[in-house]
Amino acid sequence: MLGLSNGSLGGNGRPVASAGSIKGMDLSVVIPVKNEAGNIAPLVAEIAAALDGFVDYEIVYVDDGSGDATAGEIRHLQKSNPRLRLVRHARSCGQSAAIRSGVKAAHGVWIATLDGDGQNDPADIPVLWQIAQDALAVPPLLIAGQRTRRQDNWSKRRASRIANAVRRGLLHDDTPDTGCGLKLFRRALFLDLPYFDHMHRFLPALVLREGGVVRSVPVNHRPRQRGTSNYGVFDRLAVGITDLFGVLWLRRRAARPQLIEEQTGDPVATRAPRTTVQPAERVL
Repeated sequence: MLGLSNGSLGGNGRPVASAGSIKGMDLSVVIPVKNEAGNIAPLVAEIAAALDGFVDYEIVYVDDGSGDATAGEIRHLQKSNPRLRLVRHARSCGQSAAIRSGVKAAHGVWIATLDGDGQNDPADIPVLWQIAQDALAVPPLLIAGQRTRRQDNWSKRRASRIANAVRRGLLHDDTPDTGCGLKLFRRALFLDLPYFDHMHRFLPALVLREGGVVRSVPVNHRPRQRGTSNYGVFDRLAVGITDLFGVLWLRRRAARPQLIEEQTGDPVATRAPRTTVQPAERVL
């Protein structure tokens, strides 16, 4: 895997994260892509229009073994956009692996994920961001986009409805659209989740397993303008149902200790230890 990054001042004059200047970065927009060369420049421009002057951010593209000019397009844009970073997989490892690589490389406290095909609208990110900033720090929060007017063909919409119905019936994650690529969460929360291939399809259930909260927010969805999907209808159904049983197993094996005492770190202190009251353990 090869990671490339640039760092300087953004268009609003505020510092942008780089290998030598990452303190204070608020948000990393992580975008997994495979063979999406034609969608890179338009999506980067839309992200800039939505976020410049709104929040300190970076864009982390993860090229998941593309065979086209995707990496070249990103490198070209890096010359004029210091917020843009590139992580590359030597071979295709799948969308979950690409998201994880991007989150691990990210400098931001918060992560926003977008699909790289241009169907998610970056203009929705500030709405999700404001919800996150108004929320309590505990319990951890996942904000999931919900495509209320999905712009896909009939077969893809039908497959998603079936998969969502089966998933919600078994996992009780109360999330109407786990397949939406637009999500917002803390980087630390994601890295605490158990990793497995295709985990991105089950983020709400995994966050609930950690004692977190999931909030679904209606977002815009657009037709694909360039390129073709890397996933077929059969792939979505077969993979989703297969991994569903693994997530059920993980939920049953969850164990969250209830902390009742916290050391002060002062070995000579004579004051009583602090007691932390947390929600009772809930095994799912």
